[in-house]
Amino acid sequence: MFDRFRLAASTADLTEEPQARGDADLIEFRADLADEPRAALAAYDGALPVLVTNRPTWEGGDADGPDRLSVLTDALNHEAVVAVDVELATLRGRTEPGDTDPDALQRQAAAAGVDVIASVHDFDGTPDEATLDTLLTAAATAGDVGKLAVTATDPTDALALLSATERATDRGLRVATMAMGAAGAHTRAVAPVYGSVIGYAPVRAAAATAPGQYDLATLRRLVDELGATGKTTRR
Repeated sequence: MFDRFRLAASTADLTEEPQARGDADLIEFRADLADEPRAALAAYDGALPVLVTNRPTWEGGDADGPDRLSVLTDALNHEAVVAVDVELATLRGRTEPGDTDPDALQRQAAAAGVDVIASVHDFDGTPDEATLDTLLTAAATAGDVGKLAVTATDPTDALALLSATERATDRGLRVATMAMGAAGAHTRAVAPVYGSVIGYAPVRAAAATAPGQYDLATLRRLVDELGATGKTTRR
């Protein structure tokens, strides 16, 4: 699925899928922001494939408790689901007592042919060059795609992320990167030029799930105008 750039329309309401079809390659279903995520996914009959995210509060989402990962496990059984997002920290063992074992979740995902996106979010800033490289390597090794979202406070931060994206891609890693915040907004359109394989945008601008997001139609236009279909990864 992620052998080249894909644009994901982020939403907590799967009934918005028809509005996304003209611009998105897939839907990111924010299960943590939905009232009844299992029911919503069970009722989904849209044309776009689905990436399911159930983000915990400790990494910027709205889900907690011993049922969080089981929502992702159940999602593996839906034929439209092509990927699930699991935090790198979760894959390293940060879970709630009684929740699904992340290793078991990964094994089931592999058996179902569903990609695992191992994600890292830094809402405080942009790490130094060595740390960026380490995080991308760790995430891309832990999952099928390593996702890194940092917070840019100036153009130097944005440039550091783009450089790290290119280095990771040149090493054969499959990564998705973006810099949150006003200073990093342009990276969402430019990062695919350097190898990022996933972009995220809300169907409606008012429903943005991260600072600095473009709306879906705008990001589609920018990526297309840049010819940012992504560098070919060797993985």
